[in-house]
Amino acid sequence: MRHCKAGLKLNRTSSHRNAMFRNMVTSLFKYDRIQTTDIKARELRRWADHLITLAKRGDLHARRQAMSIVREPGVVYRLFDQAKERYGDRAGGYTRIVKIGIRPGDAAPVSMIELIGIEKYKGKSAAKKKEKKSAAADSAKVKTKSVAEEAELPQKSEE
Repeated sequence: MRHCKAGLKLNRTSSHRNAMFRNMVTSLFKYDRIQTTDIKARELRRWADHLITLAKRGDLHARRQAMSIVREPGVVYRLFDQAKERYGDRAGGYTRIVKIGIRPGDAAPVSMIELIGIEKYKGKSAAKKKEKKSAAADSAKVKTKSVAEEAELPQKSEE
């Protein structure tokens, strides 16, 4: 009997299962949402919540534990950099699973798993993008004025 055995087997060997969930959790933190089957999404939630809890702790040992799961340093850096800001006041439940429908090929139920707090975080980046666009527009106006002034200077000297 499988009493007190946490985790799903998913008809895979342990090495395949670990590699699959490492890749999936890396993609989840890289892109903030991924699409997968319902059962894999529920199991992936456990992995993601564990890593976010490590990131909220934020010490060197937690970072090394996270690096043993997520093998991309940029993803781990981004996770640890944003974790306290995004999830500091939240005590669990860092992911949301939304059922999409069924997959056409094999009728498997498909879900989208996403990180909570994307809207709040993306709102800040959208404001930064607007600031950059306005700064770029201002610099473009200055450049066009200076080009127009330079174009006028030779004309004045000819007259």
